[in-house]
Amino acid sequence: MRTLISTAFVSLDGVVEGPGGEPGYRNSGWTFKDIEFVPEAYAIKGSEQQEAGALLMGRVSYQAFAPVWPAMTEFAEYNALPKYVVSTTLTEGDLVPDWGETSILRSLDEVAALKQTEGGPISMHGSAALNHALSDAGLIDRYHLLVFPLLLGAGKRLFSDTDKDAQKLKLVEHETYSNGIQKNIFDVVR
Repeated sequence: MRTLISTAFVSLDGVVEGPGGEPGYRNSGWTFKDIEFVPEAYAIKGSEQQEAGALLMGRVSYQAFAPVWPAMTEFAEYNALPKYVVSTTLTEGDLVPDWGETSILRSLDEVAALKQTEGGPISMHGSAALNHALSDAGLIDRYHLLVFPLLLGAGKRLFSDTDKDAQKLKLVEHETYSNGIQKNIFDVVR
């Protein structure tokens, strides 16, 4: 069974919306504003690329990443991976032709079936709504979080507000960097 990893830039109050400058959010680009760049804080992104066996994302994140990531040398390993987009509205014609093998999954059941296949970890980036659904369905196995020392208030959150039983996490790796960013890696306890 493959491990499904949710990886996110998240504010201390749980916001994941617009970290890289995506339009439409008032605090868009918050990972670059008033936070000193410290390369070691982002080293996890390199190790994630080397370990991943596939990329998973929702439609909105796919439509934000697909025009940009294929040309970015810092994402070369991701570009070569098979990609899976969870969407009920995208069609094959909506997929960009220069980003390699991309498949559309139509349901959480299809994500669960993907987890049963052979291969390395499945890395999910962005995709707040998908993260909510997968977390609520118990399909996420690990969280890779870079927590930024910011309170953003409004914005899409990493976790849903669904009323459900508590889910225990085990902290398996952590580090704090000179700019205040914290790396926290949690395994979901089953």
